[in-house]
Amino acid sequence: MTISIQNRQKRLTVDVGRVRRSLKRLLKELGFKDSEVSLLLVDDAQIREINKSYLHRDRPTNVISFAMTEGAFGDVHPEILGDIILSVETAARDATAGDIDFMEEIEFLLIHGLLHLLGYKHENVDSREAEKMKKLERELFFSRRHYHLD
Repeated sequence: MTISIQNRQKRLTVDVGRVRRSLKRLLKELGFKDSEVSLLLVDDAQIREINKSYLHRDRPTNVISFAMTEGAFGDVHPEILGDIILSVETAARDATAGDIDFMEEIEFLLIHGLLHLLGYKHENVDSREAEKMKKLERELFFSRRHYHLD
């Protein structure tokens, strides 16, 4: 398992060790223990530029994923899942608005981004597919916290 993390923002302190442990746990839990993932932690200005350049949305967002398994050469190195770009600033705002812990918001966004790398979608799909992703997000997020979602 290879996890590359770059913190290119300086505004907020992120526990990168906890982030790495979370990604390792998630990859194992999802059955991708021999995979590679790259995580880039950025600020709002940086993610806005990426969002504008690649997705044609001129605004910051919380997380963007680029799956390496998509496209013409997606099957060349299936162990390389792709890149997750996460705005730490947006995560902090969302955590405050939702009255949750900042690092727990980061962990939720890691789950969200990782599921996108694995092909899960919630936009421009039918409601069943979106619900499937949402359900798995919740299960993964709460499983570590020993909550049961019945």
